[in-house]
Amino acid sequence: MRITIFPALCLALLGSPAFADPLYAKNLAPLAGLFGFPNMRQAQTLPAGEFWTSVNGNIANNYSVDDNAREFVNFDVETRRFALRGAVGLGWGVDFEAEMPWVRHEGGDLDKLIEDWHDFWNLPDGDRDQAPRDLVDIRFTTPGAAFSLQDEVDGWGDLNLALTKQLWNSDTAAISIRAGAKLGTGDEDELLGSGSEDYYLSFNASGAHRGDWPITWHAHVGYLRAGDADVLGDIQEQDLWFASGGMEWRTWQKFHLKLQIDSHAAVADSALTQLGDTSVQITAGGSWLFARGWEAEFSFSEDIAVDTSPDFVLQFGLRYQVPGS
Repeated sequence: MRITIFPALCLALLGSPAFADPLYAKNLAPLAGLFGFPNMRQAQTLPAGEFWTSVNGNIANNYSVDDNAREFVNFDVETRRFALRGAVGLGWGVDFEAEMPWVRHEGGDLDKLIEDWHDFWNLPDGDRDQAPRDLVDIRFTTPGAAFSLQDEVDGWGDLNLALTKQLWNSDTAAISIRAGAKLGTGDEDELLGSGSEDYYLSFNASGAHRGDWPITWHAHVGYLRAGDADVLGDIQEQDLWFASGGMEWRTWQKFHLKLQIDSHAAVADSALTQLGDTSVQITAGGSWLFARGWEAEFSFSEDIAVDTSPDFVLQFGLRYQVPGS
C-alpha cells in the first residue's frame, strides 16, 4: 500500500456530510502503540459552541514471536486502553480536541477465544497454541536496543491535543487540515507512553455517494514527527507517514455499518516484521445513534499485514454531542 494513493482517494470519494465519525481504531502493538498516530476523523469541524465528549475502549491481544541472526522479538500481552475524549467548536471553522488515555498491560482473558476464532476461520495462528496462556512477556533485542517487561502494569498514557481547520465545505463534500501533538505524559519504562513529544499534520476528507446509495466516505493522510523514544534506541524511525480510508453504510436511519483500513510507516529500522514493516490493519463495526445526540460504537480489528499490529482487537465507545447555542 502506497501513501500516494490516498490524496487521490480523498478527492475521488467526496460527498455529503454525515453525523457519525469513522471508527475509532488504534494500533496497540507494544511499540507502535507508543506513538501519536491520530485516529481518522470526519473532515467537518464543529460549529462554534458545539461540543462532544466520549469514552472509548480498546482491548488488544498481541502474540507474535520472531528472530534472525541479530534480532529477537516476543510480544505476548493483552493491552486494555480506555480514552476520555472531547472536542469543542471554536468558530472560524476550527475545533479543538483532547484525549487522555489510561492503559493496562496484562495477561488477559482472550487467548483461548482467539485460538478458537482462528481455528474456525482457518486463519494463521502464529503458534499461539504452543505458548502458555494469559502471560505478560514483552521482550526484544536488536543491535541498537533491548527491552523486557514481564509484569502487569497500568497507568495514564500520553495526552493528545489537536486543532482542526475546515478548508472547504459544500453540500456534498468537506476537506480539512489537522495539527496535533502527543505529549510524553506516560511512563515509558512500563510502555504506557513513548517518553517524548510527537507532532503530526494531516489532511482529511469526507463525503457521500452522489446517487441514492446511503454511503459515506472518509479518508486522511499525514506526517508524524516522532520524538526520541529511548525504548527503541538507535533503531527508531522518526519521520513517519500514516493514512486511512473507510466507508460507512447508513443501513437504517439510526444504525450505520462501517469498514476501514488504517496504515502507517514502520517505527524502527529492523529486519523483523513486528518492528520494521509497514502496518496495515482492517476494522469492521457499526454505530447506533440511539437517542438525540448519543452514539454507541462497536468494532473489531485484524492485522492485514500480519504481526504489524495486534491480531485481534475489540473496540467500543459511547459519545454524546451537544449542539451549540
